[in-house]
Amino acid sequence: MTELTYELAGELDRFLGDPGERGGWFTHAGSIELDEREEFPAGICRRLDDWGLPAHYVPAEHGGRLTDYEQLLHLMRVVARRDLTVAIGHGKTYLGGVCVWVAGTPEQAARLGADIRAGVPVSLGLTERAHGSDLLAGELRGTADGDGWRIDGEKWLINNATRGSLLSLLTRTGPDGGPRGFSVLLVDKRELDKQTAGGPGAVYRHLPKVRTHGIRGADISGITFTGAHVGRSALVGAEGYGLEIVLKALQLTRTMCAALSLGAADHGLALALDFAVERELYGRRLIDLPQARHQLATAAADVLLHEALATVAARLVHTQTDELSVTAAVTKYLLPTGTEDVLGGLTRLLGARAFLKGVHADGRFQKVERDHRIVGLFDGNTLVNLNSLVNQFRSLVRGRERGTGDLAGARAAYDLSAPLPALDPARLSLVARRGSGVLAGLDDSVERLRALARERPALVPAAEAAERIAAVTAGVHTEMEHWQGVVSDVPPAAFATARRYTLCHAAAVCLGLWTHSAPLFAGTGTEPLWRDGLWLRAALDRLLTRLGEPDTGDAQAAAALLDHLVAARHSGALFSLHPYRLPGAPARAAADATTARN
Repeated sequence: MTELTYELAGELDRFLGDPGERGGWFTHAGSIELDEREEFPAGICRRLDDWGLPAHYVPAEHGGRLTDYEQLLHLMRVVARRDLTVAIGHGKTYLGGVCVWVAGTPEQAARLGADIRAGVPVSLGLTERAHGSDLLAGELRGTADGDGWRIDGEKWLINNATRGSLLSLLTRTGPDGGPRGFSVLLVDKRELDKQTAGGPGAVYRHLPKVRTHGIRGADISGITFTGAHVGRSALVGAEGYGLEIVLKALQLTRTMCAALSLGAADHGLALALDFAVERELYGRRLIDLPQARHQLATAAADVLLHEALATVAARLVHTQTDELSVTAAVTKYLLPTGTEDVLGGLTRLLGARAFLKGVHADGRFQKVERDHRIVGLFDGNTLVNLNSLVNQFRSLVRGRERGTGDLAGARAAYDLSAPLPALDPARLSLVARRGSGVLAGLDDSVERLRALARERPALVPAAEAAERIAAVTAGVHTEMEHWQGVVSDVPPAAFATARRYTLCHAAAVCLGLWTHSAPLFAGTGTEPLWRDGLWLRAALDRLLTRLGEPDTGDAQAAAALLDHLVAARHSGALFSLHPYRLPGAPARAAADATTARN
């Protein structure tokens, strides 16, 4: 197990302090107050800069500390668990810089890396008011002008458009547009300010902040350019390759968005558990009522399933880079939608208190539920990611038939003790041409689990569920054959097949992770989750249900999972596949509940 990954996350958590302690600098109460005022958390972001978080947005070869995307995932999960507004507002700088990490020159990347390490906010300007996710319809133009380009037009609904000093701007540099009609320009507003100082008027103008339902304090705004000149040094990569650069960069950012969903789920699940052990109905605690227990166990299983997928996806960035077009789409679809379902189920458990302020836990649940809704929309929404998979059906089906997916890369990601190779951005590809190594290894994982179950009867339910998943996966690939070659006007049934594919991919990840890494957790605080395949049994049950299949009926796994959830809250540990202690005192209500049940 890569312990340094979690040690650094723990170090950041301790630096942030106890979020429940009144008067701290990054507390739950303070986040609620900022949200009420719709105020950007500037002070918190400065303290994150002081700790050095921006350096983890910059690859080590460009002067930063980013060597491990699994580590970055868990660092951002720490921040997101506190406040999604902060995580999104601060983490946007990584999104702003990633096009340069993918395609920039070493000199360009070094300059940007120095700015980011110094705390300079960076933004990514992709979308426009009239076109949304249709990047090929973008109208912001870069017209050849002497030794560079004149920029005219608008980008809108851009995170940190106002606060960011630099923007990676997708710009129409070919008059007719098209796949080779766009370039990425790294625009420095500080340089544009010099033009304004010596000219007749402003060459850019910030658009007003847009009031949003969630992440109310975030700088969601826009920017308009009028005759802004940038030199040749602003060009990121080759001219005309902007769309390709952006799509490759988004594979990295979509994978890292998983941290936002993980943090939101951590927060929401803890709030719901505390409520369930405090609330009494009909002379019994809510947590002792069957329906409440079912709801909490379901949420707990999904949280661990999502954590398994996100952890492996972050490692696949390094070990299976040329298949990241699949991994990123699966992760960016499943984590936000699955977490929305988790929070929706917990809303039913909390009832009116899920929506009220100042009644339960300062109204924090309604904030986290509101804030998380945005995660499924940026960096490619649900349909964009499913459509990306539909476009790859042909290569995925052929890869499965030929057995050509990168199986070695998948296995390296599953083994949490294996060191990660350095990311080579040149390996990023718009299509997984050889298919999926994750799905290629499914049958092998099923056979390994079958063999273990013959010696350990407790694993029989997991092995039986895995065999059913394998059968469903074969059927899904048959469905994919019917839709391969569909590019435009994708029918709803093809999207449904893509959705089922994401669940099969997640199942293969869970099986691969457990069969390769379970022994690593012996003697740790999370050993009960790994022993006898407890979390795996619960995750496969949920995946079968989400695939529309009958569940496994494994009530024992659900009960044991809920007991571990309560015990983790009692001890002050994060409910996680990994041993991880949270700052602050254990939850009193959970401790009382454990005592009462014993």
